[in-house]
Amino acid sequence: MIVVASSNGKVGIRQAVETLRRGGSALDAVVAGIEPVESNPEDHSVGYSGLPNLIGEVELDASIMDGRTLAAGAVGAIRGYEHPIAIARRVMEELPHVLIVGAGAERFARELGFPQRDLLTPEALAVWRGRLERTVEVDPGTVKYLDRMAGLAKLAADPERPNETVNFIARDREGNIACGVSTSGWSWKYPGRLGDSPIIAAGNYADNRYGAAACTGRGEMAMRAATAHSVVLYLKMGLGLEAALREAMTDLHAVDDAYAGGMNIVALDRDGMPHAASNRPDATFIFMRDDMADYEERERLYVP
Repeated sequence: MIVVASSNGKVGIRQAVETLRRGGSALDAVVAGIEPVESNPEDHSVGYSGLPNLIGEVELDASIMDGRTLAAGAVGAIRGYEHPIAIARRVMEELPHVLIVGAGAERFARELGFPQRDLLTPEALAVWRGRLERTVEVDPGTVKYLDRMAGLAKLAADPERPNETVNFIARDREGNIACGVSTSGWSWKYPGRLGDSPIIAAGNYADNRYGAAACTGRGEMAMRAATAHSVVLYLKMGLGLEAALREAMTDLHAVDDAYAGGMNIVALDRDGMPHAASNRPDATFIFMRDDMADYEERERLYVP
């Protein structure tokens, strides 16, 4: 049994592994791992205290996929609910749909009795506003993105820089694999924008027969290249996990994108071997097996 996650999953990975130890499913472990990240006020990329969109609203996206059945559920642009990963699971289990968004997703959460919460914290609001001054150096793609959104912000509110996401993949005692993704998306985003996180095959994909992958970074790139599915497809074609990650990252070179094009992938093959990749140096990921006392952090494969 194993759990692999993006590095901001440190606050939840122990709960995920403990869920597996108690006999929980891979799906149970993914939700158990992601929910503490969604509740972490120090993480402005996910859930509560996520950075807001162009008009100051926190909109959350999440998806979950069952590698045993290829069932999936997702929500997008949902406001006022702290745990979109749990709502996404209920979409998968109770609706004849994969993805619901906006007011419809909020209605579904309300019908199921999920508690509502104001997600915008003073700290997130201060970061969001302070970014207008752009007092630190950022890469050219981010500058271009910030300048574009700052122009739109003159019509609405203060913008902020793009940010990250949380990925979790788990393999349980039955060998079943599940994958989950949750995010508040790129801050400054246009209201209603969806990135790759709620899009199956782009930001999230799991298949027991081959493995699973999940993405963080510039979601529009992963959407255009179907990056998470590409990793699994390369595994199906017989490539090893490192080679599959390298190919999926290299595929992104064909995506002409002027904005901050960071991309990170975590992955797990069908035998429970973890790995990760990034086009940014010094990026890391974490994993923990059921026989480990704590998680291990490793560098991602760097594919510039």
